[in-house]
Parts: sequence; structure tokens; C-alpha cells
Amino acid sequence: MSVVWTAVIIALVVLFLLFLAVKVVKQYEQGVLFRLGRVIGTRQAGLTFIIPFVDVLNRVSLRIVTMPIQSQGIITRDNVSVDVSAVAYFRVVDPVKSVVAIENVGAAINQIAQTTLRKVVGQHTLDETLSETDRINIDIKTILDVATEDWGVEVTLVELKDIQLPDSMKRAMARQAEAEREKRAKIIAAEGEALAADALGTAADIMMAHPLALQLRNLQSLVELGVDKNTTVVFPAPLMSTIGELGSFLARENAAATAGPPAPVVPLTPAALPIQPPAANGKPLASSS
Repeated sequence: MSVVWTAVIIALVVLFLLFLAVKVVKQYEQGVLFRLGRVIGTRQAGLTFIIPFVDVLNRVSLRIVTMPIQSQGIITRDNVSVDVSAVAYFRVVDPVKSVVAIENVGAAINQIAQTTLRKVVGQHTLDETLSETDRINIDIKTILDVATEDWGVEVTLVELKDIQLPDSMKRAMARQAEAEREKRAKIIAAEGEALAADALGTAADIMMAHPLALQLRNLQSLVELGVDKNTTVVFPAPLMSTIGELGSFLARENAAATAGPPAPVVPLTPAALPIQPPAANGKPLASSS
């Protein structure tokens, strides 16, 4: 009986040791094997065996990790306070360094990414931060790659996610955008006026060369006005010539009223002329008053 229990106990111990010796490394992982505290190599994906209580297998994920960088209060180069948040993507390329060189690679990258974000954005003005995000992303990625190279980590991408501006700055930018739109609207309106004036000048030259064209245009205007049944149509006349003729007529009437009626003209006849008798010596007699 004791032999049976001994065999059962031995079998259970063997199964337990076998359970401890068999390890499975997943496809997206790589194992770092420590034997008595020393790294002896790596284990690829699949089934692997270790020595229980002697070997320790650390599994390291090789997938790309998405790490959000929390919002940072940053003062830009032109002394504007902004809150900037970002997101970083990294992956482990050397499992041994990521385990041996640093304790917690994710926390380390998060901290250095925050400081790098404040440093890089603080070197740019607000306009550069808003318009040149691609260059800022590249600068942050370059700095992080240099810092994480010794950790066996590669930063694949860094993107600015959100930029929060103060309310006063938002109002100032809104006024600037509104003024810019008004400027473009005035320029477009002025260009339209210039084109319209050019077209009207060309049309006036054609009408001066062909007076009948002006009459046809007047008739077309009458047709457009006569669409409604309750429209009163007034035949247009050349305005400036009508005003000139009216002024000339009023001037003639005023001149005639100021001079008064003309004196009547009496014809001279022989009966109307006085006759003086001749004197005795042939000289005319002097008339006495």
C-alpha cells in the first residue's frame, strides 16, 4: 500500500515539475531566459522547456503599443499658454535590453515623452505650433528615438492630438479670421466692380457707334418691366439731353420776360413829314419854339 502511495506522489511531483518546465511563447512575444540570474538567450514563439526553479522566462511583447501623452501646460516662445496632448506609438525591437536596461519601459517612455513634448513645443510660437505640427511630430520622435535606443525600444510615430487655447486667444483669432474674410470679400467685390466697369465701358462704346443699339436695349428693359400686369411703363428719354434742352428753354423764357414787349414800328410816309415854306431871300425861315 505504501508503494502505491509513493508511486502516486512521485507521479504528482513529476507532473508538477513538467508543468513548471513547459512554457508557451505566443506569436507576438519573445521570451528572455534567465538561468540563475544570468541571461542565456531568447526563446522564439512556440513551445519551450526550462529547468524549474533554475530558469526564469520573461515574455516580452513585440506588438506596437499605443501610449497617450496626457495634456501638458506649455508656454510657447511668444508667451502664450496652451495645453497640448499627444499620442505616441512604440514597439520593442530588442527584448533583452528592454528587460535588462530598464525596469518599466512603458512608464519610462511616458515620462520622457511628456518632458520632450514640453521642450519641443516651447521652442515654437503659437502660429508654428498650429500650422507646423508635422515638423513638431518629427522633432519629438527624433528626440525619443535617441533616448530609447539604449532601452531596445523604437518609437514609430508621435502625433499631437489636441491643442487647447485660452478663451481670450480664441476670441482674438476669431476676430483676425473675420477681418481676413472681410478683406478677401472687399478685394473680390472690387475686382467685380472693375470687371463690370470695363464691360459697361465696352457696351457704351458700342452704343455710341450704333445708336440703334441703345433703343433696342431700352425696348428690352421695357419688356423686362412689363412682366407684371400692374406695371406702368414709362418710355425713357436720354436724360442729359432732356435736362439740357429744358435748361435752354427756361433761360430763353427768363430773358424774354426781363426785356418786356417790343415797341411798335411806325412807317414813315410823305404826309407825315412837316413842310416848311421858303423864305423871301431863298433861305429857310427860322422856327420859333
